[in-house]
Amino acid sequence: MLLTASLFTILCLSAVAVGHDLTTSDREQALRYLDETRSGVIDATKGLSEAQWKFKPAPDRWSIAEIVEHIALGEDFLLHNLREELPKAPAAAADRDPREVDARIMSFIPDRSEKFKAPPFLVPTGRWTPQEALDHFLATRAETAAFLKSSNDLREHLVFLPPLGKPVDGYEWILAASAHSERHTKQILEVKADPGFPPN
Repeated sequence: MLLTASLFTILCLSAVAVGHDLTTSDREQALRYLDETRSGVIDATKGLSEAQWKFKPAPDRWSIAEIVEHIALGEDFLLHNLREELPKAPAAAADRDPREVDARIMSFIPDRSEKFKAPPFLVPTGRWTPQEALDHFLATRAETAAFLKSSNDLREHLVFLPPLGKPVDGYEWILAASAHSERHTKQILEVKADPGFPPN
């Protein structure tokens, strides 16, 4: 599920150092990361029983159903910012070098060693069944991939990305979408590894 080390290295080195052009290699690598992390969510939730979906390792921890709802809400938030906020956001400086930010997103967001409290609008409330939440995520992920395929100005504008605490470009928002689902797929696997996780 994780992006391979070699692919990560290529991603960091191939990001545009000057100007705002998005290379074919950039686009292909981001599409691959979207696909890998999409598959990771599917694989981690395949065949779960109702008891397994709803199991909570502790009262203050999320169930897998809640995690998947959060992933879906996060994908919605990311796509909304790409479509609605990015076009009217401030322009990136002509000499902006995105390589460091690209690499920071890829390393920081999936890292589960530091935990964060989700903002209220991304907190799961049980608005969907587990399957509905998964389907919602998959549909929005397909829209994210389509946006990446069709957009040529993803490096042109910067929108503030809360987890990173700084403005990032559209391409980096797409990397963040993948990294976010990777992060929470790891959380799903943590729940499944809990000693109290139902066997079926």
